[in-house]
Amino acid sequence: MKVIICGAGQVGWQIARHLSGERNDVTVVDNNPDLVRRATDTLDVQGIAGFASYPDVLDRAGARDAEMVIAATYSDEVNMVTCQVAHSVFGVNRKIARLRSRSYLDAIYSDLYRRDHMPIDVVISPEKEVAAAALQRLSAPAAFDTEIFMNGQAHLMGITIEEECPVVNTPLRQLTDLFSTLRATVVAVRREGSLFAPEAKDQLFVGDDCYVFTHVDDIPRTLEIFGKRVAKQERVVLVGGGNVGLAVAQTLEARAKRVRAKVIEKNRICAEKAAEALERTIVLNGDGLDAALLAEAGISRADGMLAITDDDKTNMLACVRAKAEGCPYTIALINDPTLVPLMTPLGIDAYINPRATTVSSILRHIRHGRVRAVYSIGDAEAEVIEAEVLSTSPLAGKRISDVDFPEGVLVGAIKKGDEVIRPLGSTRIDEGDVVAIFALAGDVPEVERLLQVSIDFF
Repeated sequence: MKVIICGAGQVGWQIARHLSGERNDVTVVDNNPDLVRRATDTLDVQGIAGFASYPDVLDRAGARDAEMVIAATYSDEVNMVTCQVAHSVFGVNRKIARLRSRSYLDAIYSDLYRRDHMPIDVVISPEKEVAAAALQRLSAPAAFDTEIFMNGQAHLMGITIEEECPVVNTPLRQLTDLFSTLRATVVAVRREGSLFAPEAKDQLFVGDDCYVFTHVDDIPRTLEIFGKRVAKQERVVLVGGGNVGLAVAQTLEARAKRVRAKVIEKNRICAEKAAEALERTIVLNGDGLDAALLAEAGISRADGMLAITDDDKTNMLACVRAKAEGCPYTIALINDPTLVPLMTPLGIDAYINPRATTVSSILRHIRHGRVRAVYSIGDAEAEVIEAEVLSTSPLAGKRISDVDFPEGVLVGAIKKGDEVIRPLGSTRIDEGDVVAIFALAGDVPEVERLLQVSIDFF
């Protein structure tokens, strides 16, 4: 597939990394020659330096025979114009744009993105994606990472194995025997920095980070088995009242079950804007690192604190200060993945990577077959792919034990009709089933092949 990626920043580079690794024909466009050079030096891609919205630049990038344009520059307007030029001048079939401004995302203006107006097929909002991720983290405070699959019926949870975990040093096959009715599957383990798909004989050790697929009804029991306490989030402090913080606070206000939230925002204009938009949430104008202001926000009585400013270091320090003041659970928004190893030493419970959430959203609309969701794990180390099995898929009609999956691939859950089940080797995958598959980055192309339809499907 010929793909043009406009914008070679963090998101654009990661998308190029994914697609070029899967033998797609990728061209990266950016007006910063240094970013273009970084992409061409580190990835198997072509690079064009120039403004992505200029027709001659898109022409040089190969837009005449491109199947997709992904506009992920830092400017909403450039992304929108790029999609318009790609459609009107070059007839590119599929256009994806990353848009940040709330005004462009307002539902009452969604008619703007019709093909006869502003022809954008998919609009990705980083702020909305990050806000959704933040709310998921708050809903599962015992996990360092969470994602929802199968229309909310299954969850992927990242759980750190600690000494009080009852199943330490227990082979995974014994977990199946001990908890035969538990609809949960360990699909990945990170040990000493290395991520792998475990085998039935593998054990879990103290310090491991494991990724567990579980039925939504079995989340409390799964956490209990892995030695985690389920805590309610009734009082929350948000440090950062920008687009993300405001979206989180508004969602918390709209919930039927009341969550008391307080927002701390340093910028006075942003604080006033948030105060006007929120009805029951108290907004404090000041520095989220100020111990006195945190005390005024009731940090010692809060069940959780979410630091979501646009500065990584501020977020990390705010979490450390909140912990020191007695807050039991903290989440930090971290843009720089090299800072993630500092989370555990600093006592920060969970983090949100905006780049990973945006990349996951874009990948969901790129994957072949009937892919319904994609979640990128770590620094693009692996993916969890949810897809419908079609009649001509190589998976259809086979038992899991009969499918030649690569070593880095595990099936996490299967949805048959309205029922989500735990996959076993004897489980048969049928046409119409929805599968959730964990795959290390190098094995994603093979998973795509297994999910793809054959040519006779058409």
